[in-house]
Amino acid sequence: MEKKKIGFIGLGIMGRPMAKNLLKAGYELVVYDIDKAAADEVAALGAALACDSAGVAEAAEIIVTMLPNSPHVTQAVCGKNGIIEKIRPGSVVIDMSSIAPAVSREIAGKLRAKGAEMLDAPVSGGEPKAVDGTLAIMVGGDEKIFEETKDILLVMGSSATYVGEIGSGNVTKLANQMIVALNIAALGEALVLAAKSGVNPENVFNAIKGGLAGSAAMNAKAPMMLERNFKPGFRIELHIKDLINAMDTAHENGSPAPLSAAALEILQSLKTNGSGAEDHSAILKYYERLADIQIGERNDD
Repeated sequence: MEKKKIGFIGLGIMGRPMAKNLLKAGYELVVYDIDKAAADEVAALGAALACDSAGVAEAAEIIVTMLPNSPHVTQAVCGKNGIIEKIRPGSVVIDMSSIAPAVSREIAGKLRAKGAEMLDAPVSGGEPKAVDGTLAIMVGGDEKIFEETKDILLVMGSSATYVGEIGSGNVTKLANQMIVALNIAALGEALVLAAKSGVNPENVFNAIKGGLAGSAAMNAKAPMMLERNFKPGFRIELHIKDLINAMDTAHENGSPAPLSAAALEILQSLKTNGSGAEDHSAILKYYERLADIQIGERNDD
């Protein structure tokens, strides 16, 4: 079966490697990003360039968006020169951004009025898994559309799981981000406790990572903390955005989220102190500052 042409809008830290993986898999790609250098990088590997989001929709029947937040997706789809101006009936928008579930539902309604469908399909795994194509993808929308596009998703991820109607993907992602934030916060708190008690934090990590406290978050972030490598795989400022969306959603439906609220305040403090563009493993710095101690070796590169 001939592979469908895919449009891709948003070629940042995550979108760029995801688009490259689609090219490697043999898909014909047309791309757009406001950062011309990012678009040119992907074009150099064989993608065609569009001059705006509408141009992507005009050229492709499946359009992937990977953008920072709700306003960016709304603009790319519904704004001037947006997807909705040129989308054709029967086309599918797969929004892989992490945005507010209510916004996903609103945009999907506007696309449906044009005869097009939408899936909300946010991802987990950060830049490393975007590069090697092993993201975990959680998908909301029409299940039939999901099954029809699953092969495309599995080029970018090692799993693509259908979780329910439109908006469900982003609800699932918010749950994921709440758990990840609290895992990383607990890890930073525990490693500082170890250091303050005179025990080597690396030895503590090696001793507990195989037990009940162990997690994918710990395995990914403890080495970064110990090496003081806060180069962003997932920036603090983006995690703040996700937790704000999580808190808004929790407030809308009356769901309690006190621990997530505390994690949000910790991340906000770090952003205020200049760490917003660092990896969320830099949450360690919050506990170090309170305990007046520093663990690991400096890595300022």
